[in-house]
Amino acid sequence: MILYNHFDVNEKGHLTIGGVDAVDLAKEFGTPSYIIDEEVIRNNCRTYLNAARKHFGKDALPLYASKALCFTGIYKLVAEEGLGVDCVSGGELYTARRAGFPAEKIYFHGNNKTDKDIRDAIDMGVGTFVVDNTDELYALAAEAEKRSITQRILLRITPGIDPHTHKAISTGNVDSKFGSAIVTGQAMDIVKKAIAEPSLDLAGLHCHIGSQIFDIEPFAEAAEIMTEFIAKIKSECGYEIRELNLGGGLGVRYTEYDREIDYAEAIGEISAVVRGLCEKNGITMPRIILEPGRSLVAAAGATLYTVGSVKEITGFKNYISVDGGMPDNPRYALYSSQYTALIANRASEPRDYRATLAGRCCESGDLLGENMEIQRAKRGDILAVLVTGAYNYAMASNYNKLPRPPIIMIKGGVPRIAVKRESYADLLANDVDLGD
Repeated sequence: MILYNHFDVNEKGHLTIGGVDAVDLAKEFGTPSYIIDEEVIRNNCRTYLNAARKHFGKDALPLYASKALCFTGIYKLVAEEGLGVDCVSGGELYTARRAGFPAEKIYFHGNNKTDKDIRDAIDMGVGTFVVDNTDELYALAAEAEKRSITQRILLRITPGIDPHTHKAISTGNVDSKFGSAIVTGQAMDIVKKAIAEPSLDLAGLHCHIGSQIFDIEPFAEAAEIMTEFIAKIKSECGYEIRELNLGGGLGVRYTEYDREIDYAEAIGEISAVVRGLCEKNGITMPRIILEPGRSLVAAAGATLYTVGSVKEITGFKNYISVDGGMPDNPRYALYSSQYTALIANRASEPRDYRATLAGRCCESGDLLGENMEIQRAKRGDILAVLVTGAYNYAMASNYNKLPRPPIIMIKGGVPRIAVKRESYADLLANDVDLGD
């Protein structure tokens, strides 16, 4: 086992993913390729759903965060497992609906929904809008009134805490671009405005404090702030909040130095805190919504590359260059995100070599990691970066006009294409010939 049970080494000394030889996968599907173990995602969905219902009640609902990994197959999978989804764009909504995902179980997020986004989402029958700000509130109310409907909403509230995660993925601070802050009085102001809108049904509140959090304390602190705010709404407005979305953000183990988290146990701990706070503040326990995000899909994935060159700069550093990089995984460039990498065709050998993994783009910042522990490499080796199921394909680009890799899903030891590899023709599909 390497980090997780579905990453292992076979009798050939090759890395296996979901029981399938990674070298064989590279030969069959080419590189770069995203490999996803479907059973891992299903097991994670069941862990969250069962734990949520056990600790929060049978109406508790985890939502799959579309932004982590978005393609039609993932929506069919999470629908089969009984989860809802959250979407943050018209494109994600379109993909979910094309996959047949039930609109009533979709929560529509975003800090700047366009008028078209709002119209399209209402026309799709999206169950719940997570309203970020007053401008959106009024725009949504006007569209709902035109259609003579009452649109169900949550309000995104900023609890104002620092979860001690990376600045770019921390969203619960007072000065965040997301939501309305409690401490400034703007949260109560938007609550009162929402209650006053006859075409809107204020079902509840939403908060999200950030991602890659390994401690329960920030979630407990957010829960305390949110339950106190719910009690204040009841006291000041005489209005009962029926639903509380606690967001997500539990961390994922990317390297052996990261802590392991028992997600079911964490949900139990958070539940005990929330129940105690509701009782303390004299409010009815609201329906609880969770947004597991990356922890449903990150560990399920790996990306396979082919080594092109190995460069050793005497006295400085070693480079291993691969046929992908920043376009298929920009997370190191954006966040200095750490990963585990190995030479898939020599996975049984010790990782006793230090190297920087470089991508193929004409960009000095095109790196997958620096000073990484890995086996010695040579041209033609298959290199695997593990735990790439979240925010890799979702954030992929065509920088340097590179086609995006395919997604290969493994189910029961059988790989199949879930998203085709882009061709050069695909890259030019929307170009218009302007003539002379």
